[in-house]
Amino acid sequence: MKRLVAPGLIILALAALALWGVWQKAPQPAAQAIVCTDPVAGCVFMHNGAPCRLRFSAPPEALKPFALSLAAPNLGQASVSFRMLGMDMGITRYELRQEASGNWAAQVTLPVCTASRADWEAELNLDGRLYTLAFITR
Repeated sequence: MKRLVAPGLIILALAALALWGVWQKAPQPAAQAIVCTDPVAGCVFMHNGAPCRLRFSAPPEALKPFALSLAAPNLGQASVSFRMLGMDMGITRYELRQEASGNWAAQVTLPVCTASRADWEAELNLDGRLYTLAFITR
């Protein structure tokens, strides 16, 4: 009986690993694109039937902090991550915190791109729904 414990644990671990792999490959919900020409002026989009406004405090630049603010009614939680398509930019995820005004905000700093690219995409996660905003840095 003791000889069966180790192989049984190995089989159990492999089955758990296989299930985790299937879960990782499960389709993610599609993100809705936010069409916006100037995030500093503000971008308006709809979330759960209500208008929301996303705004950058300054034109985004690498290594220069800027504030990201979001006015969104009846929101439970919000985060934003930044990426460049086809390039690993590390972990750039920020939790937005609700302020006394009811707006949500985060202080953001983008990393430097070693390939001198300036095309970014912000991915907002609002209560599990995804929104993307393409923008360019200086």
